[in-house]
Amino acid sequence: MENNVTKQVIVIGAGIIGASIAWHLTKAGARVTVVSESGAGGVATPNSFAWINASWGNPETYFRLRIRAMAEWKRLANELPGLPLAWCGGLCWDLPADRLEAYAAEHSSWGYGIERVGREQAARIEPNLAELPDSTLYVAEEGVAEPVAAIKALLADAERRGARIVTGNVETLALSSGKVTGIVVAGETIAADEVVIAAGAGAPAIAETAGVNLPIETPPGLIVHSRPYKKLLNGLVLAEKLHVRQTAEGRVIAGSDFGGGDPGEKPEATAREQFAAMKAMLHGADGLEFDFHTVGYRPTPVDGFPIVGRADSVGGLYIAVTHSGITLAPAIGLFAANEILDGERDPLLGPYALSRFAQ
Repeated sequence: MENNVTKQVIVIGAGIIGASIAWHLTKAGARVTVVSESGAGGVATPNSFAWINASWGNPETYFRLRIRAMAEWKRLANELPGLPLAWCGGLCWDLPADRLEAYAAEHSSWGYGIERVGREQAARIEPNLAELPDSTLYVAEEGVAEPVAAIKALLADAERRGARIVTGNVETLALSSGKVTGIVVAGETIAADEVVIAAGAGAPAIAETAGVNLPIETPPGLIVHSRPYKKLLNGLVLAEKLHVRQTAEGRVIAGSDFGGGDPGEKPEATAREQFAAMKAMLHGADGLEFDFHTVGYRPTPVDGFPIVGRADSVGGLYIAVTHSGITLAPAIGLFAANEILDGERDPLLGPYALSRFAQ
């Protein structure tokens, strides 16, 4: 680590991925500057359902990365007391019966703690659900983070350790003979040994200034938020029509998918419909009031998997853009810091280099 003590790294983006990378780099001795247009919280993260999981629909290689990330959340919570994290468990019946069973069998064989529970047991886990199917799946080890509070905790601790936080719009990456040497903000160049782009949906435009193409889509996701209310839910509920949870401040939030649903032509009307459906799902929700809805744009690489690693075509540039940022943040932060400072790439990142898109 001797040669890295003074390595200067700029992290662009203050969402959960940028905050985690910045914190891990700072802790490892790098001199870090975080630059973000939106201040702490980023753009996608505050509009996130914030579910920490290794749930269905993923190949085993990606499952392994997610499981590792869940373990890294526990490490992070030990190192950063007060990190707003709850291992509340999740009930799921949002798949046809045959696919639910296939998911349970496959993930159980991979070591994920899935239980099949009947209606009575599900009702004990979540007593305020108005309707429950005969059979659901329960994963006790799934959890949630409070995303903006988690970012603020990471960035505050990074600052305490010497990181600089700068609010500003990155106009372009600075280049010199095929290497990124810094960034230009408000006409001023900030120099660095390495630049990390962790700017989510904003990443492609920044990368483009160095001739790097990031194949990313940004589908919108609508989530409805109630006013704070008495405790109705203990954990995550992934029901057929809605995915619902209650935040630490008591807001019940829901989307037609945990990534947020399609806002449609009239988002406000869609939000009101979803809110009514959410209220109907819950006993004791008579006084639950609609507060607002958010539409987040999820930075999603075109094949659905993370892009984490150095750019091939230009030196000094590291990319970290992913869907599922909340789940993956602590692992990506740790692995990126190791790779940037020591050149060691974790095998779990193997499939997720940008070069896989090179045609």
